[in-house]
Amino acid sequence: MDIASLIKAAIMGIVEGLTEFLPISSTGHLILAGALLGFDDDKAKVFDIAIQTGAIVAVILVYWQRLREVVITLPTQERSRRFALNVAIAFLPAVLLGLLLGKAIKAHLFTPQVVASTFIIGGLLILWAERWHARTPDAVRVTSVDDMSALDALKVGLVQCLAMIPGTSRSGATIIGGMFLGLSRRTATDFSFYLAIPTLIGAGVYSLYKERALLSLADLPMFVVGLLFAFFSAWLCIRWLLRYVATHSFVPFAWYRIVFGAVVLLTAHMGWVKWSA
Repeated sequence: MDIASLIKAAIMGIVEGLTEFLPISSTGHLILAGALLGFDDDKAKVFDIAIQTGAIVAVILVYWQRLREVVITLPTQERSRRFALNVAIAFLPAVLLGLLLGKAIKAHLFTPQVVASTFIIGGLLILWAERWHARTPDAVRVTSVDDMSALDALKVGLVQCLAMIPGTSRSGATIIGGMFLGLSRRTATDFSFYLAIPTLIGAGVYSLYKERALLSLADLPMFVVGLLFAFFSAWLCIRWLLRYVATHSFVPFAWYRIVFGAVVLLTAHMGWVKWSA
């Protein structure tokens, strides 16, 4: 494994960790970063999904006390059983639609042009959601993950499926969708993190198994570097985001999405950057 490949793996890991839990689309940023780095073949696509596991380890570490409590008290406490059931219910739609549509989506939608367009559309939706949220504070009816019903969880799970379109953002879909569904900003953010654990681990394990013929032992250092950098950058990002949502809206992320998407479309149209498919 050459040094250049390890550097690319480190860069992609940092991109994954910093963008996975922000409403700006980690997949979209990985596609664009991979296009610029020339790291966008079939093996790179498996790598992009696999290193999400590093980001998930960061979530488990940040929420360790709550997760440990749920596991220990699952047989005895209704609160823990309801929490686990809600996460499972929200996880199910992504599994079903991923198996049905995942291959077609990867074949046709994993392009910089699609990513840039969904960046802009997603940014506009965030602006709309924040304006609606500010004007209708009485619409917030769920202020804790423990107060969510099974129907709330199912709705969030269905909204998460929109993130199968690259550039949409899994965290953005679940957080903003949750806010539209009556969850507070902090509740939607917390549940998005919890839901990420089975969703991203499942996607990573499935992708590695399905594409195992593309991989060899020589690829191990590259994957280890990507996982480690994804973990550390995600851990820093999660801790920062939880403090941020306590007093701020997601409007800055919306404008970032709009501007960044416009820049990608402009540079592609003018031929200033040769984005690969």
